[in-house]
Amino acid sequence: MKTINKDSTSIKSWAADDRPREKLSTKGPPALSDSELLAILINNGSKSKSALDLAREVLKLGADNLNELGKLSLSDFIKVKGIGEAKAITIAAALELGRRRHASSALEKTVIKHSNQTAQYLRAVIKDFSYEVFAVLFLNRANKINHFEIISRGGLTGTVADPKVILKLALEKDATSIILCHNHPSGNLQPSRADEEITRKIKEAARYFDISITDHIIVSEMGYYSFADEGIL
Repeated sequence: MKTINKDSTSIKSWAADDRPREKLSTKGPPALSDSELLAILINNGSKSKSALDLAREVLKLGADNLNELGKLSLSDFIKVKGIGEAKAITIAAALELGRRRHASSALEKTVIKHSNQTAQYLRAVIKDFSYEVFAVLFLNRANKINHFEIISRGGLTGTVADPKVILKLALEKDATSIILCHNHPSGNLQPSRADEEITRKIKEAARYFDISITDHIIVSEMGYYSFADEGIL
């Protein structure tokens, strides 16, 4: 096998077995390192760096940890010289797809019986947001999730949830029960007075449509808090 010319910034000049695209084609995705997979997304390098060099620099932003990398924003990726907005968007889109795939597999065809099942899904989806989001899981008669939607996005300390919007969606999705959820970017899992008040308002409004609120779950990197488990729903 030919050796790599480390002075060359063009991956095309490398031996076929060393080029990420060709390697994936012949050996499959599992054979590639994180940096090689990322280099395929980046597509091309700069005048002084190959796509693989750029990929390694991007990975360093997340301490070579994909989970940490998924928490970064477009502005973070663009800090790497050679990564423009288009490349940053491609990276962010790929990370989001990975997050959604992980979240979907967590509850695929699962009957929701315990708060930890729901929390596992929610932490995969919304815990990494640097701002607060309010979301809802819509359940059918079999207690299976048939839809998930982020209702609103806010700042670091709060967001607004409109009961009318939530119940309209619940009726459209033919949901018989719903689970409210939001994240706390601060890491603090204790519900605020506002959290308790919005839960009460939505619960009261849902009664008129025979829709039950089975839980309100707060998630963060520290874990989760379940209103139902704590007996305050």
